[in-house]
Amino acid sequence: MSSIVLEPAAEGWDFPRSPTGLRVLLDFAVDAGLTPQRALVGTGLRAADVVRLESAGDEVTAAQELRVVRTLHRALGEVGAAVGERYDAATFGAFGYALLASRSVLDAMVFAVRFIELSNAFALPRATADADVVTISIDGAALPVDVRRFLVERDAVAVHRVLESLVPGGVGATLVWTTGREAATIRFGTDQLERPLPERSAQRLALAAQVCTDTVDTRRARSGLAQAVRVLIVQQLGRGAPMVDVAAALAVSERTLRRRLRDEGVGYQELLDEVRSALAATLLDGRVTMPVAAVAARLGYADAVALAHARARWRR
Repeated sequence: MSSIVLEPAAEGWDFPRSPTGLRVLLDFAVDAGLTPQRALVGTGLRAADVVRLESAGDEVTAAQELRVVRTLHRALGEVGAAVGERYDAATFGAFGYALLASRSVLDAMVFAVRFIELSNAFALPRATADADVVTISIDGAALPVDVRRFLVERDAVAVHRVLESLVPGGVGATLVWTTGREAATIRFGTDQLERPLPERSAQRLALAAQVCTDTVDTRRARSGLAQAVRVLIVQQLGRGAPMVDVAAALAVSERTLRRRLRDEGVGYQELLDEVRSALAATLLDGRVTMPVAAVAARLGYADAVALAHARARWRR
């Protein structure tokens, strides 16, 4: 077969992510004897917030998940591999369902790197294939030094588990660590790439892929600080998402936040309106709608009248 190179669509790990990864970390922490409050210290979130964000399909920032990783690492040591054992395809919602609905192992791998932001990975995998061997490289060189091993272990074990779960009996992949476990490789035979998946379904794949596309397109609409601010605004919308609270979550002053956003060519109110208008359209104009009063509360408005005035302003 001709050589194959699969590169992740994301250029780095600092992208918004599903709260599911944070919830997996939180569950592990609690099982290890830590309180939810201790595990979530510094994130600005409580355990109830994580549940709410996950059920609503909202997001957390990479910094929030990384903060929990650091807390676990300080308290429990190098337990990344043990955390990775808690992941399977179903953990990743529509992304995982799309992998399982793919036609073949290769198709699932292509989909995975295309939508890598939906995986919760920090150590982004890259795959190559020659005549006989597929090699998936998971390198922690770009990760923070203090938790590099933790993240590489977690992500490598999770990738290995999901890969082996695609077909009955697995693909026979071996997971090999480098010295210090700050990088890993997963290898298996190229004869496994065209193995059909037992749950393959063009219809289910199309549905799941559309959900993944919509999610990723929204996440990629902004980058840098503006992207993180959007995520934090969504988390705090019920309280009106005041700028002072979002700035505090980023550990900066309002003045600094305003200046840094200005440097990116955007204002805080613009981002707030952007988030509110998009959510309002989804909740009021989508196939499944909510009562206007409930949407107003969800977006941080006092009542339906205030929401109506805001929608009129957005349309101008």
